[in-house]
Amino acid sequence: MVSLSIITVRQLFIGPKRHNPFDPDGTIPSSHLRSVEHSILFISFIVYAVFAIVFDRARPRAAATAKALAFLALAAAFAQQWFIFYFHSTDHVGVEGQYHLLYQLVIFVSLITTLMGIAMPKSFLVSFVRSSSIACQGAWLIVMGFMLFTPSLLPKGCFFYVEKKHQLIRCSSEEALHRAKSLINIEFSLLLVVFTIFIMTFYVVLDGVYGEKAEYYSILTTKDDQIKEDHKNSKILNR
Repeated sequence: MVSLSIITVRQLFIGPKRHNPFDPDGTIPSSHLRSVEHSILFISFIVYAVFAIVFDRARPRAAATAKALAFLALAAAFAQQWFIFYFHSTDHVGVEGQYHLLYQLVIFVSLITTLMGIAMPKSFLVSFVRSSSIACQGAWLIVMGFMLFTPSLLPKGCFFYVEKKHQLIRCSSEEALHRAKSLINIEFSLLLVVFTIFIMTFYVVLDGVYGEKAEYYSILTTKDDQIKEDHKNSKILNR
């Protein structure tokens, strides 16, 4: 929450030269549209984090409902994220657009598994896939950060240029653009392969270390529910 708040303030007030996202007439200038879009995205996740903490601290009687609402808030944040990247003010036909297009696929997985978590809150597999997709989002963002802002990593035939005070990438020909997009697709495919190997290996290692000791509990499980679950498990073991 603190990090998102700092980034939001930076996008809206520190980044602009006038330290104000609006023009004197109260309108949003074209050069600040991206900053406002990003800020709305960050605020969506701050809202989710606030309500998740409220539900966790308040410990309402209807714990299952509270957790479903927390999942709903997270799903709304992911839906906002997908919406902003799909209708982003940045050009979607070039190199950056291809990165954003593939990023939307991972966001969609996070959104779907979050909605599935409302109906299946105790499913380890749903939670595992959701957590993995969120980690994959972070990995792809890191790749984007390096590939979109490092001159030496630009595809052959592509170059930086400044438009509306933003640094963008253009390619010298259709062939160069097609090659750049193909390379991005290959990068994403390799990331999926490496990430799949990582999460599977991670699970196998943890399963080998903890074995049958590993248990999955809902965060918003009440003490009474926990006692009933433990009593049920003890009965099964004593049979």
